[in-house]
Amino acid sequence: MKYHFITIEGNIGAGKTTLSTILSERLNGRLILEEFADNPFLSKFYEHPEQYAFPLELFFMAERYKQLKEVLQTKDLFQQVTISDYLFTKCLLFAKVNLPTEEFRLYQKLFDIIHNQLLFPDILIYLHAPVQKLQRNIKKRNRPYEQSIPDEYLFNLQETYTSYIKQHHIKTLFVDASNADFLENELHVQTILDALEKDYEPGQHFLTLP
Repeated sequence: MKYHFITIEGNIGAGKTTLSTILSERLNGRLILEEFADNPFLSKFYEHPEQYAFPLELFFMAERYKQLKEVLQTKDLFQQVTISDYLFTKCLLFAKVNLPTEEFRLYQKLFDIIHNQLLFPDILIYLHAPVQKLQRNIKKRNRPYEQSIPDEYLFNLQETYTSYIKQHHIKTLFVDASNADFLENELHVQTILDALEKDYEPGQHFLTLP
């Protein structure tokens, strides 16, 4: 395997966890899944975003840092690949959308202190899907606190993600996931696996699923 630390990213409902789980099984890799359900502020945030955005984002940052630090520092002789369904920088991207200016500045200072203590992924797979597709997936998985997420919020996150990817030079597979079905379409999974066999220069590389 050319890449030992693979990260899957995308908007809410893009299929990150599904693809990460499948790839970890196919590649016999360690799997890091975001423990979002442990955040006590999550459901409160969707009801009262202005009141709970800051503690929500602080909790996420602390938990993601702790999880990545522990897992990536522990070597596993039998599993040479680690696959995560989130990029630590997601902390900053969500905070940029959710926090007012002054709170975001404070948050960014805390983020900058700890960010460089973590490994960057060898390659990032970004799943890009239109908001309508995201909303269908959100409805399908039926998490109660997500059911009223407005299209505008998803669109703002989408713009923030794509802007970040354009500005940074992590090796990135930008996947058109408009019709992705990693659970039922084996060819979609195989397309990702085949792409991971290739070498890439830093920056964006576009991948279309068949």
